[in-house]
Amino acid sequence: MKSSFVGSALALAVPLAAIAAQQPAPLVGTPGTVIATTMHNAGIQYGGWIMTAFDSIPAARYGFKPTPEQMSIGTVAAHLENANYLLCSRFGDLPRTMTAKDSLADSVRGQWPKDTLVARLKASFAFCNTAWEKVTDANLTDSVSVALPTGTRKFLRVRLALVFVMDLVDHYSQIANYMRLNGMIPPSSYPRPKS
Repeated sequence: MKSSFVGSALALAVPLAAIAAQQPAPLVGTPGTVIATTMHNAGIQYGGWIMTAFDSIPAARYGFKPTPEQMSIGTVAAHLENANYLLCSRFGDLPRTMTAKDSLADSVRGQWPKDTLVARLKASFAFCNTAWEKVTDANLTDSVSVALPTGTRKFLRVRLALVFVMDLVDHYSQIANYMRLNGMIPPSSYPRPKS
């Protein structure tokens, strides 16, 4: 019994160390950025959990999907990368240079190797952190033009920033469920480090 406890403790120590290393400290809002910083902090928290999840899922499981209709783990990673760039470039007024590979369907990119998907997803979060630097409480109510298949529409910057955070929450929940179906513990359920 003692050896299984030690093994369990070690199994938890590695993910705890990984999540601690990947979780940037929450930002402190300054006057004029409290609301924007609060939204950014939510993005940091869920983005950190997402990156920890994709790092910890074995490459052999990236093709897993609970049903044929659902996205595979790899496709979720590809989709998140694309969504991050799409939303953050809009609310952060930050241009993104697209390559031919970027225009491939999520289902195609989702079949790329784990290392490629994780590196690209990580880069998209770095891009988003740069985009957040341009967001203040004052400019959250600015109108931002977004090109859609049906034409260009205007949205409040706050709506796009909120959709970014909600998308991370949604897809983290999805990946957490996929992890549980594979007998894994999602990062948000790791034991909290003692203070």
